[in-house]
Amino acid sequence: MGENTAQILRPGVRVLEGNLVVPEGARFAIVASRFNAFIVDRLIEGAVDALLRHGAAAERITLVRSPGSWELPLVVSRIAEKGDVNAIVALGALIRGSTAHFEYIAGEVAKGLAHVSLKTGLPVTFGVLTTDNLEQAIDRAGTKSGNKGAEAATAAIELVSLGRALEGAGWY
Repeated sequence: MGENTAQILRPGVRVLEGNLVVPEGARFAIVASRFNAFIVDRLIEGAVDALLRHGAAAERITLVRSPGSWELPLVVSRIAEKGDVNAIVALGALIRGSTAHFEYIAGEVAKGLAHVSLKTGLPVTFGVLTTDNLEQAIDRAGTKSGNKGAEAATAAIELVSLGRALEGAGWY
């Protein structure tokens, strides 16, 4: 339990939360866009590293490449509906250009991935960069701002762990 949570609760209050230890047997899919691969490949490296560092078995991680970020919701949906994984990490890089194209793609990808997660009940984490320029994308793919692929992977681990805690409490 986080320090802040402990400070605001009274004795006897039950707290359910995930942790960053990969539950035994957990399987993960990483669905990553090939478009802007020079950025997305760094996100993949961060996600795989985070999963392995927290106890995932390499043979329980599957990487699936989609043509671009626009296609991520469809690919994620197909994987989620099959039910062979415990969480999906979606990775991509959308860099604003001089047209409205960015806004259309970014919003729809975010909505599509959220829809898949809510429809299937499967954790789908959002590691799709939406940046104003290339420098910001580079910063979020492992330099100044950390690696957002790693952050999406650790969120997936915590959600799988929380799901198991909810199951144990009879809420899932």
